[in-house]
Amino acid sequence: MLRYILAVAVMATTMLPSVSFAEREATDTAKRELVARSELPGQNFRDYLNLFKPRQEPESKEVSYSKSWLDEQPTATGGEQFKCLAEALYFEARGEGVRGQFAVAEVILNRVASSRFPDTLCGVINQGTGKKYQCQFTYTCDGQEEVIREKKAYERVAKVARTAIDGDAKKLTEGATHYHTTAVRPSWAKVYKETARIGVHIFYRHNYQTASN
Repeated sequence: MLRYILAVAVMATTMLPSVSFAEREATDTAKRELVARSELPGQNFRDYLNLFKPRQEPESKEVSYSKSWLDEQPTATGGEQFKCLAEALYFEARGEGVRGQFAVAEVILNRVASSRFPDTLCGVINQGTGKKYQCQFTYTCDGQEEVIREKKAYERVAKVARTAIDGDAKKLTEGATHYHTTAVRPSWAKVYKETARIGVHIFYRHNYQTASN
């Protein structure tokens, strides 16, 4: 019996250090985690918290087709595609009313959405450029230097471009992919479907469908 009691005592003394070691390991691990969290860069920690924020639907922008509304909007900025559209609106529609400018922007975006045209704004706008008067947008191949001289007009059409790209403007042309001024009557206008008349432009849609229809 005595021998049995001594054996139990020896086992207890050998087991106790293991338990305390495990407890120390758990405590040390917790401390290391706390230190690691406190040393996270502020931006990473902010990103971590953002993962758990509820997603909110963006507020829709109420677009008013007026110069006063455009003047109230922040300065428009963007990359290459934005600049291509802003430039196209300046040379193609700066003398048009604001509604008409949005309609021209919509046509260009409709072309991007169609498989029959290039898939970028710059590609659509510069399609055919290189041979005089054989391009899609005359200003890109009329042989004249493209100089923006009316700063205020450019600032406004740039805001139109930004709003159109962001998808905040409502549809005006029923999927039109072509337009011309009321001063001309191109032969293709006889076979395309007229969809809208806005300002000095008439808008048309071919008999094929675009992604925006």
